[in-house]
Amino acid sequence: MQNRPTANELIGAVATFVEQNVMPELEGALNFQCRIALNALRIIERELELSPGLEADEMGRLMQLLGTEGDLEDLNRNLSQRIRKGEVAIDDPDLLDHLKQTTMGKASIDNPRYSGYQDLKKHTDSN
Repeated sequence: MQNRPTANELIGAVATFVEQNVMPELEGALNFQCRIALNALRIIERELELSPGLEADEMGRLMQLLGTEGDLEDLNRNLSQRIRKGEVAIDDPDLLDHLKQTTMGKASIDNPRYSGYQDLKKHTDSN
């Protein structure tokens, strides 16, 4: 087990430092580049926190949908092949639910402030 601070805590501390102490001192192109770096740190921070659970959920849905086991890469490849062969219908409700949940998980890491993600999350949470 890793001692504290964890990688996630270190990344969060660096991101907060950049956001609060460095960016206010910068202008123009350097401020913009710093904003890009900050965004990358925040994505990594969310990925470290959320990926294990999201990947486990995705794997569970895929195993249920396909009726087989495997690692995440193999299961996704298997699903793609079955869709291509017509063995899984593109309008299958279970497939559509899986794709929606997987996309929502990826958006929660990449950009949880994206308006499309927020709208769909509100709709999903209300059901």
